[in-house]
Amino acid sequence: MLSISFLPIKFSNKNILNLLANHIATHFNIAVSVLDAEFDYKYSYDPARRQYHSTQLLKGLTNYIDAPRKIIGITELDLYIPILTFVFGEAQLGGEASIVSTFRLDPKFYGLPADEKLIIERLKKEAIHELGHTFGLPHCIDYRCVLCSSTCVEEIDIKNDDFCFDCYQEFNKRRNGTNRE
Repeated sequence: MLSISFLPIKFSNKNILNLLANHIATHFNIAVSVLDAEFDYKYSYDPARRQYHSTQLLKGLTNYIDAPRKIIGITELDLYIPILTFVFGEAQLGGEASIVSTFRLDPKFYGLPADEKLIIERLKKEAIHELGHTFGLPHCIDYRCVLCSSTCVEEIDIKNDDFCFDCYQEFNKRRNGTNRE
């Protein structure tokens, strides 16, 4: 039976991590665990950018996967891929690993007051978004769908915390194994 594991990577807020894990477990009716393991993230650091390469971190996350399991790394690190200034997260399309960062989800990054509730809402959306990619779902054109691509936090705030009808139907097919690629 499929399960999802969360692995904190330089992430210290256990309250947020537990709330996220509980939300994902309830939302998808799936077994969720939080791993207690050391993860060496320093190899992915780019000193010129002062950021961490998310694709390299995804490769490292695959060492923590026992089939059938999806894994989501949760971090406070600032993530990037070479063709973009930053990313909120990244996933292996149709794979097992994904990662989400709170670095730019935090209102304090934009000079605004701390708001843990807002961080949690944004993190839920991004985790569901990246999890959808691990099931092979591409970006959606419906701006309200959680699978719509977000290039700024305002776009995250606008979208819902769930799939649109079409993405939900496709997710269920893939989750149940009726549409494997």
